[in-house]
Amino acid sequence: MKSYYFYLIIILFAFFTSCKSEKENNQKTENMIDYKTEVNKYFEFELKADLSNLTENQQKMLPLLYQVADIMDELYWQVACGQYRSYYDTLTDDNAKKLFMINYGPWDRLNGNKSFVEGVGEKPLGAFFYPADMTKEEFEKFEDDSKTSLYTIIERDENGKLVSIPYHVKFKEQLSKAADLLRQAAELAEDEGFKKYLLLRADAFETSDYFESDMAWMDMKDNVIEFVVGPIENYEDALFGYKTSFEAFILIKDLEWSKKLEKFATLLPELQKNLPVDAKYKQEKPGDNSQLNAYDAIYYAGDCNAGSKTIAINLPNDENVQLAKGSRRLQLKNSMHAKFDNIVIPISKILINPEQQKHITFDAFFANTMFHEVGHGLAIKNTITGKGTCREALTDRYNTFEEGKADILGLWLVDQLIQMNELEGNFIENQVTFVTGIFRSIRFGASSSHGKANLMRYNFYMEMHAIERSEEGIYTVIPDKMKIATDSLAELIITVQGNGDYEFAGKLMEKYLVETPELKVDLQKLADANIPVDVVWKQGM
Repeated sequence: MKSYYFYLIIILFAFFTSCKSEKENNQKTENMIDYKTEVNKYFEFELKADLSNLTENQQKMLPLLYQVADIMDELYWQVACGQYRSYYDTLTDDNAKKLFMINYGPWDRLNGNKSFVEGVGEKPLGAFFYPADMTKEEFEKFEDDSKTSLYTIIERDENGKLVSIPYHVKFKEQLSKAADLLRQAAELAEDEGFKKYLLLRADAFETSDYFESDMAWMDMKDNVIEFVVGPIENYEDALFGYKTSFEAFILIKDLEWSKKLEKFATLLPELQKNLPVDAKYKQEKPGDNSQLNAYDAIYYAGDCNAGSKTIAINLPNDENVQLAKGSRRLQLKNSMHAKFDNIVIPISKILINPEQQKHITFDAFFANTMFHEVGHGLAIKNTITGKGTCREALTDRYNTFEEGKADILGLWLVDQLIQMNELEGNFIENQVTFVTGIFRSIRFGASSSHGKANLMRYNFYMEMHAIERSEEGIYTVIPDKMKIATDSLAELIITVQGNGDYEFAGKLMEKYLVETPELKVDLQKLADANIPVDVVWKQGM
């Protein structure tokens, strides 16, 4: 018995020593994080626009829209960060606090969602849309027609069983307040289309039925103030890609630029027919109400403000609305300029062949970004294999392929329009600017669908010799091979989507989602040169 107690004491001593050692190692890891360097990956840019042309009613409306946006921001914190938000109060380093706010939580979105706060483990793939202990198998066995809805959250009842709760029930207090504010804003709206949208969006907050408000949003033509608001994108749900996150944009229309862009929307049906893919993958007709407009952003809230920032918008995401009316593409000019001037140009100075740097222009960057959003509306929304929508068939892999499709079709569209004499420009400018943009977006990391799409495209282009890397790490675009590779990749992605081939999508990701040693060296050059990865906004009333 004495021997038993002796060994028990030894075991307990070893256990507590191990725990203490692990805690000390965690503390050491945290202390090794240079929070100032991490914060400096972002540069601050002030969002502003000329509001002098707004009417008195429009100026009165803005504070109401800001309040609604802030409610969306609060709701996003809940689904993206959950109970871990309380960890903010444990931080003593000011830069650590800034990093926490930029990322809407303790996980670095530009570094594979790795935790930068002691005591915080990996970020749940499903964020906080699902119980932390729920498995995929348990979810698949759960019988509830609303479980895959874009607008429900999954929780456990008092018996530990899964239940599906609509957003308007789960977040009733906040969404009712937001609905009331939207109705107040509608009373000030002078544009009838905008007024109708605000009223229907208010109703949607209280019913979780967004179809009619999306349709009304598509009908708006002349409103100077634009307000994109609601649970919209599903990037945060990396488990299934079902659940949408709350966000808001407040935008001011650039009337001059918007006028220039109008003509391109009318060309979409013809462009759909010309896609470089078998006819069965392009039988769907894009809606004929599609719009292209330019804006200056004055406020981001929620999902669009977390980590890397959106510079263009293509909505709505509802495939039924897109087929009925098309989609609207909103180009955020001031946000684009922020990234082009402070990130794209500095990257080109380090990685792009000096003889080709002259081809990197803002007009090309603007066009590539604009037609990326157009690309979202082309090709195919429903599988040809009876597997439902492409989104439903590819689930957690859908976003990576959809962003990849939009990127590659954006470049393809520019080439088509130049050949059709509908767009002025020298296509090599778009090609070289596009390749420079790949390096910009790869730096968003493996937790970003945009980052993954760009990494896959980098490896595909390298394999096709569309871009060539010198021993010194300088890249040269090979224009003719680039065109061939662009068509080939567009065909590959659209085919995967149209077939709803989840397994093949996984094989492509396994093959091309690889950061080679050479690429790591090149990306480190950008870090060593202190080139920002993205922006953080100085914004507000």
